Amino acid sequence: MPTAHPSVLIAVLAAAGIGVSLMQTLIIPLLPELPKLLNASASDTSWAITATLLTAAVATPVFGRLGDMYGAKPMLITCALLLICGSVLAASTNSLMPLVVGRGLQGFGFPIIPLGISVLRACVPAEKVGAAMGLMSASLGVGGALGLPLSAVIAQHYDWHMLFWFATALGVAALPMFLFLVPHVPPRTRGRLDPVGAVLLAGGLVTLLLGISKGQSWGWLSAPTLSSFGASVLIFVVFGWWELRVSSPTMDLRTTVTRPVLATNVASVAVAFGMFGFSLVAPQIMEMPRETGYGLGQSMLATGLWLAPGGLAMMVTSPLAARIAAVRGPRFTFVIGALVIAVSYAAGVAFLAAPWQIMVLNVAVAGGVGFAYASMPALINAAVPISETAAANGINALARSLGTSISSAAIGAILAGMTVSYAGAAVPSMAGFRTAMVVAAVVAAIAAGLALLIPVAAAEATEESVEVERQRL
Repeated sequence: MPTAHPSVLIAVLAAAGIGVSLMQTLIIPLLPELPKLLNASASDTSWAITATLLTAAVATPVFGRLGDMYGAKPMLITCALLLICGSVLAASTNSLMPLVVGRGLQGFGFPIIPLGISVLRACVPAEKVGAAMGLMSASLGVGGALGLPLSAVIAQHYDWHMLFWFATALGVAALPMFLFLVPHVPPRTRGRLDPVGAVLLAGGLVTLLLGISKGQSWGWLSAPTLSSFGASVLIFVVFGWWELRVSSPTMDLRTTVTRPVLATNVASVAVAFGMFGFSLVAPQIMEMPRETGYGLGQSMLATGLWLAPGGLAMMVTSPLAARIAAVRGPRFTFVIGALVIAVSYAAGVAFLAAPWQIMVLNVAVAGGVGFAYASMPALINAAVPISETAAANGINALARSLGTSISSAAIGAILAGMTVSYAGAAVPSMAGFRTAMVVAAVVAAIAAGLALLIPVAAAEATEESVEVERQRL
């Protein structure tokens, strides 16, 4: 069911994906000021980040499944409406709880990316579908990279509420585009909603991510952290037992654990780890005072501007990766992307002495991420029927979210554990920053090795096979 205006559709969905992924970094410049602004503790205000993470993790696979069952367009509209509601709520409050609720509602925007990939697979001509899905997939990283300088400019020159009014404007702009420019894609499966499976999946994800995101502040061996992880394991065991017996599961585990899908998702976790690692290291080095001997003394705004080219690098490399994948296969571009990330981190251990060096390193890492992210939809779609496109890509987006969460916890623990004293406070040491870079390099290299486990036949599905299946449906 190709659309008459594929370029318009690609632009609309990619722009929406970038806008949604801005929510990742939108609030980061505010974090140091939130306790004072909201009259709350730092541990409590950290829920402004955690709430979005948790709702996005739950909503992404569930809305992907609903998109396959009821059509992607109504789910896109629903996501935009929830994003708008959350943004308005956060923009209208000076209290912690409404802000956390609003940030949680913003997390419902993240399914827009796998839903958009589903629409593109169904509506874009075969010769353009690879590049289109790659750009949509990479929008998750592009928006995250561009969000930091953009939000820094807004936070530095305007009232902090403007960040959320800006998010509201993005949602309001997306809504009519979804209504009038995204074609209706008929449901691809006659399955029914599995409420028990959805609740179990939500419970398992929430307890897992809660333990990962709060483990450092709670203590990794504390009762709350261990209870959270234990509950997650128990819930997922019950979830697996249930999903293998229900006629219309929330997640098709038989497909999810096949070698092509499982290897791609696990490798995606590792790539996301590498991508987010530099987002934690670079701003701290850039903004740390020069008196430490290794800090670069940059302002929040200057730091954002030095790092902004990373987002542009992803936008450039994504279509390039799609063209190379059309010739060599998406597994090849995934491996190349992961290796570029690994080499960049390894070289960056001795490449942190000036802002321009940080910028070059960020561009290199972002370019590798662009190659890897652009390859993921093709690898997933080659291994699943078109009737499971949104759900399968939702699980892949969840894998990336899990990777960023693990990266935040691991890199945060390294930097918190390797410190020096400055002005009476403990700050991350250069040894800590370098150790974090080495860890990220190793994880990215592991991602390349995992990608090699993807069967070549599954990774090189032809455009013609996709078109045949689309016409059949």
